[in-house]
Amino acid sequence: MKSEPTSDDDVIRVVDVEKRYGGVQALVEVTLGFPRGSITAIVGDNGAGKSTLTKIMSGAEYPDRGVVHVNGKPLRFRSPEDAREAGIETVYQDLALADNLNAAENFYLGRELKVGWGLFTFLKHRAMESETEQVINQLGVRIPSVRVPVEGLSGGQRQGVAIARAANWGSDVIVMDEPTAALGVAETARVEEMIDGLRDRGLTIIIVSHNLDQVFRLADRVAVMRTGSLVDVVDARLADAHHVVSLITGLVSAVPEGTSTEP
Repeated sequence: MKSEPTSDDDVIRVVDVEKRYGGVQALVEVTLGFPRGSITAIVGDNGAGKSTLTKIMSGAEYPDRGVVHVNGKPLRFRSPEDAREAGIETVYQDLALADNLNAAENFYLGRELKVGWGLFTFLKHRAMESETEQVINQLGVRIPSVRVPVEGLSGGQRQGVAIARAANWGSDVIVMDEPTAALGVAETARVEEMIDGLRDRGLTIIIVSHNLDQVFRLADRVAVMRTGSLVDVVDARLADAHHVVSLITGLVSAVPEGTSTEP
């Protein structure tokens, strides 16, 4: 079991986090930090604890033990709304988009801009559309119009809308679960370019992915989990896929000297 030393540069950090579902120990004393302006990929086999860890960071699950620190402050998320208020947005694998609504309406779902009071409250459609269009253009998301229902968009365009929404509201951290699952080669490349751009803007990105080729294209660091524990954190520039697979499967238990450069 590995535990990372504390770093002042960590935007979000989980400390000694544990989670059990009945007789299954999903997480075992996981301590892991995520530096500002970095992309960290969390990898592991099915049941390794990746999804449970990200659900705790996004407020969808509550740990049995341990604490989540955001910008050095210990917080206890009781819901995804708590995580959002702390600056953590999540792009789920199913994207959590309302198909019958357009991009602007999805952007502001639950956060609608309104004018008036009481029974005389109206949505500020033009303002929401204008602001959504501005964010989408800044991130290079290519959709026909912010007024088109998202059910009519391609998979890559829908993913772009979900990522842009997260970038708009997430002031510090964006968690992504399999960000390019079921996308074609061209759309995958476009989404990866967008993720790179978010890092360049100083956001901290956390990716859960089974695609090791993508992991090494995008990530600065790779956190390897196995049976609920953090096995190691490796520098993606120095490690290779073969060694990461060995860590995932348990063929090796640590990165050879000179490969891991974590502080």
